[in-house]
Amino acid sequence: MGLRALLAAERSLQIVGEAGSVATAVEAAAKFKPDVILMDIRLPDGRGFDACRQILARQTETKVLFLTSVVDDHLVDEAIRSGGHGYLLKEINGRGLIQAIYDVAAGKSILDPAVTARVMKLVKSGGSGDVLASLSPQERRVLALIAEGKTNKEVGSDMNLSEKTVKNYLANIFDKLSVNRRSQATALYVQHGKDRA
Repeated sequence: MGLRALLAAERSLQIVGEAGSVATAVEAAAKFKPDVILMDIRLPDGRGFDACRQILARQTETKVLFLTSVVDDHLVDEAIRSGGHGYLLKEINGRGLIQAIYDVAAGKSILDPAVTARVMKLVKSGGSGDVLASLSPQERRVLALIAEGKTNKEVGSDMNLSEKTVKNYLANIFDKLSVNRRSQATALYVQHGKDRA
């Protein structure tokens, strides 16, 4: 109820549906086709990861933002591997949550600051592992910035590249890593850091 009240107060957001289980979430997503779904990890009939996979298999344009009380490296990894576009802790303030919804809707990947510090530590502890061995140094730099949640435009700005060039790098990265989503590439990058820790 608190979440509904918070979001309802934001004029430019519209709540189109609610669900309390994996089955009803998949059903509601198919019916309402929301831009962004706030998803919990624990649901009465399963896990939010399962709902996420099923929803994104049908609706590639929908973004899923996990909102949970649990900080766990394995859960963050699974959230990203399931196709999730963000992972936030429930103690985030209202303004931060609303901004995260806008950011995810705009195509950014979001990680809670408490999670980001852990992810970046894992990433920085890694060298060149088997999974990322096929990437060029420039492709690794692009992937590192994507893992920080930056958009193609922001990556281009940071690296002095055009947005089109960044897209080309991403296409090559996806091809080499055998993935088709930014979140999956990020998960491999994060996992690579874990493997090297």
